[in-house]
Amino acid sequence: MTIASPTEFDGKLVAKRKRKRIQPLKALRAIRALIADKEDTSQVFRIIDALSGGANDRQFQRFVKTETGQRILAEKRNLITALSDRDYLSSLPEGTLGHTYYEFMAEENLTADGLVAASEVIPERDDRTEAERIFGYRLRDQHDLWHVSTGYGRDGLGELALLAFTYAQTRNRGIGFIVLVGARITRKNLPQVDAWRIVREGFRNGKRAAWLPETDWEAMLSKPLSEVRALLKIEDPKAYREAEPHSLAAEAAFKAMRAEQQQKQAA
Repeated sequence: MTIASPTEFDGKLVAKRKRKRIQPLKALRAIRALIADKEDTSQVFRIIDALSGGANDRQFQRFVKTETGQRILAEKRNLITALSDRDYLSSLPEGTLGHTYYEFMAEENLTADGLVAASEVIPERDDRTEAERIFGYRLRDQHDLWHVSTGYGRDGLGELALLAFTYAQTRNRGIGFIVLVGARITRKNLPQVDAWRIVREGFRNGKRAAWLPETDWEAMLSKPLSEVRALLKIEDPKAYREAEPHSLAAEAAFKAMRAEQQQKQAA
């Protein structure tokens, strides 16, 4: 197969554009808002957008050089279509990536398009091609598949470790910034946990793994999760597993406190 150059896809040239400007003040405002309310996922997208620079362009250029990437773009795939087919996912054998993903989303009360609304706080860049948008949406929509594939949970520590893994994969400085701030806060709030050890493990696992953004996830859904992890060279997060009970306990206490506050406000 002929591989397109980084600035060409389907015979169309992608105009060379100026590097996206870094906005540190915007990132600081967003991180303060995220610290105040860690459930406000929109702030994560604001931070990443403020500090990403040319990371997204570099990721797309790498993606379009791969045979899998070119096939996905040519077919104009929307990953959410496959991830929203709950009947198909639930019909897959237990232990497959798709069935495990289905159980994970049901247990966490999530939907495949749950991140879309949060990401809409960032205006669409009108200089993006259709191919770049397809890749950008796909990268965003893989997040919960990465949770399942890597073994990192949705507790605060699990999210932090997965972001460290993601930073190793994407080298997006916005994600790296969240990891650094999050590790410092976690170290303070969970002193019994070595947050930096877990972050380092996440980063190391991300470096050693295959490049997940180019994965043909639709084809992976029917495969056993153990086989998916072997194919993608994803190592077991041992340090996170050791600390996970402490993180889950802290998460349960936080949710109970939040529910109590909401009840008082409603009274």
